[in-house]
Amino acid sequence: MSKNAWTPTQLPALDGRRALVTGAASGIGYETAAALAAKGAEVLLADRNELGGAAAVQRIRAQWPTARLRFLPLDLGELAGIRRFADQLLEDGRPLDVLANVAGILPPVQRATTRDGFELKFGINVLGHFALTGLLMPALLKAPAARVVNVSSLVQAYGRIDFDDLHAERGYEPQRTYSQAKLACLMLALELHRRAQAAGLPLMSLAAHPGVARTALGSDRKQQTAQRRWRDRAEERIQKLVFRFLGQDPDQGAWPVIYAAAAPEAQSGAFYGPDGFGQFAGHPKRVQPSKAALDTEVQRRLWEVCERQTGVRLALS
Repeated sequence: MSKNAWTPTQLPALDGRRALVTGAASGIGYETAAALAAKGAEVLLADRNELGGAAAVQRIRAQWPTARLRFLPLDLGELAGIRRFADQLLEDGRPLDVLANVAGILPPVQRATTRDGFELKFGINVLGHFALTGLLMPALLKAPAARVVNVSSLVQAYGRIDFDDLHAERGYEPQRTYSQAKLACLMLALELHRRAQAAGLPLMSLAAHPGVARTALGSDRKQQTAQRRWRDRAEERIQKLVFRFLGQDPDQGAWPVIYAAAAPEAQSGAFYGPDGFGQFAGHPKRVQPSKAALDTEVQRRLWEVCERQTGVRLALS
């Protein structure tokens, strides 16, 4: 770990920049929104939790009274709602400099679906963010060098894109579903980078993971009444130990995401994570995607599947 390890205090002034952060009511999304606002960016906080989103705005303003903030309700589990959200955001014709696709949930113990019938984790993390990115592309391309950041996870290394059962209809395993979704987020970031480069656009596409961050991401699962199998209970116990002894607070877990979103040194097509042991915690550094994530043919195929399932085509021109 370098003596000059990066922290958000090293960000330059972001006055004049406009950023949208999903999942901003709490956890990594909140910390990302707060860090960008602290440096002068106009930040739009999007989340399905309206009370939490309003509270997040108040918390940030209490620390930075001049922060330019607005909360916008957004449910990434409903494609029609995403379209309405994007249409409203595009109405003023203003550019969008940063889109941080942070929102996410742990898959429930028993399979659940979005309003459109997609498996919940894949529908929100992958398809919801894919649709949002595509629909907001006109605003992103108006910015001189916009950035799109997809949040992945350490578990992307264990994922596999199962095109024959993307939505786990034939065999639902929460951890497998989670790993596949996080791998997909990384692969789509890499594919967007390649497509933007091929089109000669200044758009940057990056991915980041928080390591092991002690967020409330799993709180919904703890409240579920569904009967847990021994495997579910074992995974939860292991996760509890890992989070307790190897994890970091959400503010530090957000550092790789913040770095990807706004650090001048960050590069399009790169993947950022913590620099500590096992990438569990630490300061941001560039990390290596898994071999599966680098398969360009699977990236292309996944992109095309996302276009078909969302009905959104990313117009890179």
